[in-house]
Amino acid sequence: MNGDLFAHTEDRVPTTGIAGVDEAGRGPLIGPVVVAAVVLDPIHPIAGLADSKTLCESRREILALRIREHAACFAISIIDHEEIDRLNILHATLLGMSRALAALTPAPLLALIDGNRLPSHLPCPARTIVGGDASEPAISAASILAKTVRDQLMRELDALHPGWGFARHKGYPTPEHLRALGLFGPLPSHRRSFAPVRQLLGKP
Repeated sequence: MNGDLFAHTEDRVPTTGIAGVDEAGRGPLIGPVVVAAVVLDPIHPIAGLADSKTLCESRREILALRIREHAACFAISIIDHEEIDRLNILHATLLGMSRALAALTPAPLLALIDGNRLPSHLPCPARTIVGGDASEPAISAASILAKTVRDQLMRELDALHPGWGFARHKGYPTPEHLRALGLFGPLPSHRRSFAPVRQLLGKP
């Protein structure tokens, strides 16, 4: 999944588009971080957009489908565990943001990025918004897309490794996950740079 990127553009892309950007998966011990960039179409508004963390799974899936159908364009960047370990999670996330924005066609006039750090080498002007996933619809849409894509990847990992509970905890360091990690040892897709995994491997 290293550097995987998916972009979708509709003919109705507005030339004055504002892209929202958000990520999912900075905290888990395993798997990728997923970044989405979304330009909403003002002619096709999507009701109910909100921070993905405040929505139940079924509601997120419904909204993700609507975003894919009605957004002017969107792009999804997947940064895998190896790149996270090489760059660290912050810089891997910023790289994913740059890649997702660069994949939008045409480039938006402005990017609104959730958080307080701007990536470098962006194709357009950008500003950060702390808590933007709850206040800016385009960032909310990006939050929902990123979360649903990453959750699906965790369900696929759960099918490959039953007994770990990835479909439930999505790779976060829950007691269930830490217990399985201690019992079975790290899987190939665990992030070696994260403390619980690093300590099991005997690395400082």
